[in-house]
Amino acid sequence: MIKTIADALSERGYETLTDVQIACSDPELQNADLLVSAQTGSGKTVGFGLAIAPTLLGDEEQFGRAAAPMALVIAPTRELAMQVNRELAWLFAKAGVRMASCVGGMDAREERRALERGAHIVVGTPGRLRDHITKGALVLDDIRAVILDEADEMLDMGFREDLEFMLAEAPEE
Repeated sequence: MIKTIADALSERGYETLTDVQIACSDPELQNADLLVSAQTGSGKTVGFGLAIAPTLLGDEEQFGRAAAPMALVIAPTRELAMQVNRELAWLFAKAGVRMASCVGGMDAREERRALERGAHIVVGTPGRLRDHITKGALVLDDIRAVILDEADEMLDMGFREDLEFMLAEAPEE
């Protein structure tokens, strides 16, 4: 495990990982697409953070200069997106992560400015993210990982077209 991530977990009091976190951080699954289903409170958010860490950081302990985002996390609601943002922020803090959140109900101009300053990870809701992409504020050319948090719920809520649009904007690989 990357030392800065291990240090963050240790500082948060993680002595052992949950089953979902162990499964998500299996080195054999590195660069694989994962479908994770687990109970609320099982540690899925930290689990997917652990899953994308090697993809984002490679052999490095620190992120380089923040430019176009490397990871996009899409959540169905503002509340969940903000919770995911907080979890990933502490998990990747020691690695020097720059986060940006893009959610409905917040100031879109502030979000645009945050995107212009650069972010390693962007977390947001489907409609707001699509809006930023359409207006050219969010460019997905350098995306290495996409996480659809509660994908089933987003589909039930009618976000299929938004999700397909965003995935089409990301690199095929």
